[in-house]
Amino acid sequence: MTENPRARRLAGRIQQIVATMLDTRVKDPRLGSVTVTEVRVTGDLQHATIFYTVFGGDEDREGTAAALASATGMLRREVGRQTGVRLTPTLEFVPDAVPENARAIEDLLVTARSRDEELARTKEGAAYAGEADPYRAPRDEDEDLDEDDQEDGAEPRA
Repeated sequence: MTENPRARRLAGRIQQIVATMLDTRVKDPRLGSVTVTEVRVTGDLQHATIFYTVFGGDEDREGTAAALASATGMLRREVGRQTGVRLTPTLEFVPDAVPENARAIEDLLVTARSRDEELARTKEGAAYAGEADPYRAPRDEDEDLDEDDQEDGAEPRA
């Protein structure tokens, strides 16, 4: 959506008008449970893209798309009448992809959780291959000398 304040106000008004009209005046039996999620209006106020979601399966989505396509003229006329703009914007209905994206993200999260649980089960009985701390700690030079002296058979210095 543009940063034009007038376009934002018009988009909000179009969203209210279309949602009300779908609820009260459109009596198409193909129309499912529709929610108008967002409206975007171009900067010149000539075109409005209306995003919607439908509760139900694929049949409900297809029927709702057909019902919205057939009701576009009536909805546009009502938008022009109620907004009072000089040129009524054209209306385009687009199914919102947010529910599908959310479902895909949820599926990915379930997969990640199951992999994490599997990794946790694998780690339970595991032990280190070597020492718990595989890094060598720095030794003092005195200790090095003492060990060298002991290897030669000489007595450590006091």
